[in-house]
Parts: sequence; structure tokens; C-alpha cells
Amino acid sequence: MIGFDINCSVRLIKTSLTFKDVRQSLKQLVEELFKAIPSGVGSESKVKLTESSFKELAEGGAEWAVSNGFGKKEDLERIELNGRAAWADAEKISKTAVKRGLNQIGTLGSGNHYLEIEHLKSDNIFDQKLAKKWGLFEDQILILVHTGSRGAGHQIASDYMNSFLQVMKSKYNIDVPDRELAAVPFASKEGQDYYKAMGCGVNISFANKQIILQRAREVFSKVFKSDPDSLGMDILYDVAHNRATLERHEVDGEKMELLVHRKGATASYYPGREEIPKAYRQDGSPVLIGGSMQTASYLLVGSENSKMTFCSTVHGAGRAMSRHKAKEKYDGKKLKQEMIKSGIYVDTDSLSGLAEEAGGAYKDVDEVVDSVHEAGISRKVAKFLPIGVIKG
Repeated sequence: MIGFDINCSVRLIKTSLTFKDVRQSLKQLVEELFKAIPSGVGSESKVKLTESSFKELAEGGAEWAVSNGFGKKEDLERIELNGRAAWADAEKISKTAVKRGLNQIGTLGSGNHYLEIEHLKSDNIFDQKLAKKWGLFEDQILILVHTGSRGAGHQIASDYMNSFLQVMKSKYNIDVPDRELAAVPFASKEGQDYYKAMGCGVNISFANKQIILQRAREVFSKVFKSDPDSLGMDILYDVAHNRATLERHEVDGEKMELLVHRKGATASYYPGREEIPKAYRQDGSPVLIGGSMQTASYLLVGSENSKMTFCSTVHGAGRAMSRHKAKEKYDGKKLKQEMIKSGIYVDTDSLSGLAEEAGGAYKDVDEVVDSVHEAGISRKVAKFLPIGVIKG
């Protein structure tokens, strides 16, 4: 199993706007985004789907979204897997998963999921040449989205975890101390069914973020009275940190096909790997490390030493305290006021949820990123600071 939020991932969206351009409109932008993109536990989509169309989405991913008017074909060139897990089979997901997902496409969800408006300051560009090549510049405004497959992905994981536990006991005579350690051989029928169902979760996540991107484009277009292309609203990259993928790696001098589980880990492919979209293949894959709404987020690039880690790197700072302890330490209302006072305008439907995600509840992201940079697993390209946040 690879966790409940299948293909939970981060998407970075560029704009041609500067901080000066958005400074006076920041409050309006955040409030309009909050209205346009449902967030929070049980949030429901404004996109209405039938069970049949949802299954098509589960097999089509971002391709389905683009073909249905959510974005443009060029978007797919900047998403890992080109926005679609081709191995997905919607017949392998339950009716319950379909029903849970039907009304949640185009929603952020809760917990550590967010949409942030980011500011790229001049002293936070570490690789000027690569940043310029990828369309970054000093004082730029960007958008960072962190979300996944929502209730459908959670249900898929729950369904197969229960199935695995039964099979482990009846077929393999194995007991595990924790339900989340449930596992079966990849080549078994159960393993293959789950892999195909997980592919659906991957595609649901891609489609979800594609619709969120479209809503963000509509909001920026409305506020700045200009079309999204004129505002330079293009995807830089979209990368997951909760998925299993078949890849070829070298083990003891021999090339082998492996199933690489990245649970709380991000792909960091060194230059030339076939998994990297063509636009970035000679550079190495873009790596997105999301922050915690009060702290920085990073863009890195996969580098040669990732060969030692099966092309994997960190996915974030990681929690320094539990959600329960964070709620005891931080008051959501005061935190919101402090964030606004510090220059981060925030909108949320849950002040207790906001307290759970306080920056102080996480480790120092700068130290975490420095560690993989110095190890040569992923190199720093740029660092972004949040100025606007919407949270569930």
C-alpha cells in the first residue's frame, strides 16, 4: 500500500505578474480563489459528473479534463506522466469510491492541502541560468497547489487495504502489527488489481488539479481583466509524493525493473531519464517541495546523486509536532491575524485546521532542503514565500 491520499502532489503555476502588480489586489485574489475553489472536509465540487463520466475521468486524468474544457493541451507537457496513468482501470474501483469522488473534483480538501500565491524574491534564485530557462524571474508571482485524489483515493486505499488483510491471512498466513502494513505480491491478482485502481487515483488527482488550475486562471483573469495567456499562467510542473511507479534502476550493476514506492517522497530524476517530460529531460526533473503556509516552498532539480536513492528525494519539512499538539499550542483566530499582519493574507473555513498547520508545527524546511542539495540528490533552483493562502 502507498497510503490513503493517492497521488497527493504539488503543482507550480507561473504568471507574468510581479509583486507590485498584485499588492493592491491580494485580498481580492485570495477571497475570489476561496469562493471559486471549494475547500475543507467534505467540500463539494461545482463540476457535476455522472458515474459514467467519473469513470472516464478516472482513466483519462488531466487529458480528460483538458478535453472537457479545463485547460489547454500544452498543460499536459508540464505534468509528470503527461497527466495520465495509462495503466488505470476504472473497473477496479468500487461504487463507493466512485460515489465519494463524484462531488469532489475541483476541490482542495483539508489538512495540509492548500493553494498559495507565492512571491519569488531576487535573493531566492539559486540557479539563475536554469530559473530563466524555466520561465522564472525576480519579483515574480506564482501559484502553488497541494492536493490529491480526495475521498475517492482514500476509499480506493481503504478498499484494498481491507482486501489485502484478508488475503494475507488466508493465502499467505501473514499477520501484521499495523493495518497500514498490508501488502501482497505485485504480480498477484490482488496486487495487479490494486495497481490498476491506484492508477485511477493518480488520474483523479491529475484531473482535480487541472480543474483547480482552470478556476485559478478564471479568477486571475477576472481580477486583472486580462486573459490567462496574457498573464502567463502556465504550469511549470506537477509532481506527486504519494505513488508507486514501475521504473528501471541499476541494482548491483544490473538494470532491473522495480516498483518504486514514494510515500512522502518526491521523484528526483537525474538528466536524461525517460520519465522526465521532454521540456526538462536534459536538465533533470523539476522537484517541488511544498511549505507549510507560513514557511518557504522550493523548486529543485534532480541531479546525478539521485541514482543512489532510486531517483527519490524529500517531499517537505515533515511535522515537528502532532496535529493535536499544534491545536493545543496555536489559536487559529490569532494565527490568522498574525499571518495577515506579517503579509500573508489567508482565508479558511476551519480555524482549528489552520492551527494544525502552523509553521511552527513543522521542521525547518530550509535545513531539510539544504541536506538534499548538499548530498547532490536534488539541487536548489529557487525559493518562494507565501503571500496569499487558502486552506480547508
